[in-house]
Amino acid sequence: MRILLVEDDAILRSLMLRSLREAGHRVDEASTLEDARHWWRVQAFDAVLLDLNLPLSGNPRSGMGNGLSVLREARARGDRTPVLVLTARDRTEERIAGLDAGADDYLGKPFELAEVEARLRALVRRAHGADDRVELGQLQLDRKARRFFLAGQSWDLPAREFEVLWELLTPPGRVVSKRQLADKLSEADTALGDNALEAFISRLRKKLLGSGVEIRTLRGLGYLLEESD
Repeated sequence: MRILLVEDDAILRSLMLRSLREAGHRVDEASTLEDARHWWRVQAFDAVLLDLNLPLSGNPRSGMGNGLSVLREARARGDRTPVLVLTARDRTEERIAGLDAGADDYLGKPFELAEVEARLRALVRRAHGADDRVELGQLQLDRKARRFFLAGQSWDLPAREFEVLWELLTPPGRVVSKRQLADKLSEADTALGDNALEAFISRLRKKLLGSGVEIRTLRGLGYLLEESD
């Protein structure tokens, strides 16, 4: 998954970044409302982890703001990215305010990182209609374990190819545009070009030969993973 982590506490943010990245997720970070607003507009995410009590900008004199303002802006422009609010504000009325603003789930601090992971999986599952275990031809994906299997055997893939195949199976049968794939796989400061993306697709096609699964190119639309004859 590609995740936006919005958290102003440097220590907690560092712990969460390490945990999420070790779990195989691509994570962009923001510590202010200004940064959160920027990232959320320019990058497509599978989920957003959102703290509420945040500085307005990197200037210490700018004051504090509420992360719900960024969430309301996103929802107003039609952005339906799943949002998990993480905050010390855990009173009932504050949880209601967060959910009314468009949050999908709410987790009070302190929390266990394993629970954050589990809630993220549940949010994305609901948003995409994607099950934790998917089977197509001889290809299987276990989302919880973040493992692919081919013909019943564990199948290790380079990171970028893993991410491409994951996206094409979220859920299976969905046409994914080049732009969507490039956005999900690009680094913060480096965009993934068409040639590089096509190279990953070509390698996967070769590796999937004989598996009962193929990647089709739909001209002008994108890529589709489906069972083959």
